[in-house]
Parts: sequence; structure tokens; C-alpha cells
Amino acid sequence: MNSSKGRLRIIAGEYRGRRIAVPSKPGLRPTPDRVRETLFNWLGQRLDGLACLDLFAGSGALGFEAASRGAARVVMVEHDRAVSAHLERMRALMGARQVEIVQGDAFDYLARRGEKFDVVFLDPPFRQNALPAVLERLPARLEALARVYVEAAAPLEPRAAWEELKRSRAGQVSYQLLEWRGDDQGRLPGNV
Repeated sequence: MNSSKGRLRIIAGEYRGRRIAVPSKPGLRPTPDRVRETLFNWLGQRLDGLACLDLFAGSGALGFEAASRGAARVVMVEHDRAVSAHLERMRALMGARQVEIVQGDAFDYLARRGEKFDVVFLDPPFRQNALPAVLERLPARLEALARVYVEAAAPLEPRAAWEELKRSRAGQVSYQLLEWRGDDQGRLPGNV
């Protein structure tokens, strides 16, 4: 991790160079600078006007980076109450009004809300093995051709409705960018 003394930096955009304090919690793995830089290169640097969901927010590195790069709305869902409160403090310090912090369970969030997202960041605790269940429930919350970033111990083999756009590895972490194609209808216009 490229964060000295429990801090990480925002790489680009409105909050570029800002440092975010990272809470000292077991299992909290902030996405390293190098991986975030690669991810946002894959996404095209700017997220102007897009709605983003950081479903297992943790340090908030991905969500705050998205907000810095022009996302119109960023929802960060964090189960741990203390980490969620920390994210609220960081949001207030940055003045990131487009960011909403939701303290609660990721699965409950997916089940109770109807908002759809253009970009989703999935970096659940590795020991939970939550990705298959999340990817099963996530499509109802995705805009057509939404992009989903997945960070895990091993690469995920996407199912038919998903297209893998990019894949890489950094140390013990595999990361991928998927695109949701479930509503694509073979790229034919209208209902066929």
C-alpha cells in the first residue's frame, strides 16, 4: 500500500493531492495508488455526470477518487459503524457533497434501494467470499453497460451477461473491470 502513516492520497481531479486518513482496522485493505491509477485509466480518467456505488467502501479510496474525478453522485456503503463515521468525517473535510455514506450491510442496501449506477466498485473482504452473491444481486441496480470493478484474491470468471474488459494483478490482489451486458439484447435496437 502506498499510504504513509495510515494515509492515502487522491491521485487526480478536484481533490488531487488530498490525503485521506485510513482507519486502523483489521482486514481493511485500501486499494493502492498504483491500482487506482490503472483502474481510472481503464475508466477513462473522468467520470463526469456518472452515478457510482462503492459497495464495500472501507477506506473510501475508490469512492473519493470517483468523486474527485467528476462523478455526479457517489454512494459509499460500509458495514462497520466506526469506519462509516470516519468516512463521514473525511467527506465533510473534503466538502464532497456528491458523496453519500450509508452505514449498513451491502446486501441489505442492494435489496432495499432502487437507484441504478453507471460504475460500481466491489472490494469486499476476501475472507467473506461475497462476490458471487453480490454479482447475482447487482444487475437490478445497474444502468445498461455499467462498468463494475472487482478486486479479489483470485480472478473472477464472469458469466455470460458480463464481459471482462480488463484484468491485472498487483501482488496478492487480482483486479478486473467488467461490463454488464445483461440488458444488451445482442446489441439489437428495441425489443426483438
